Amino acid sequence: MISTDKGKSSQAAEQALNDFEYKWESKYSYAIQSWRNNLDELNVFFEFPPEIRKIIYTSNLIENLNGKIRKYAKNKMSFPIDDAMIKSVYLTLKEAIKKWTTFPQNME
Repeated sequence: MISTDKGKSSQAAEQALNDFEYKWESKYSYAIQSWRNNLDELNVFFEFPPEIRKIIYTSNLIENLNGKIRKYAKNKMSFPIDDAMIKSVYLTLKEAIKKWTTFPQNME
């Protein structure tokens, strides 16, 4: 499904990149060059409806959760059997869920 505001959002994103470049080019030239080189791939983001974009954009929760799992697994170094790793991941997820206090807005 392609959103009808793709062009408008793509143009707004490109203008924001231009503004960012004007202000920060001397400090972040490598990142800006990478964004410019991959602009077509980055603009695919605007093909999704705004509700989905918000979920994609707020993937920090997922990254944070993956980081917790990696941290715990790294501290253990090795597991005697596969089930031990599965149980460790389960317990890590269970602890992480206890700390969740908010949920995405407008989600049913």
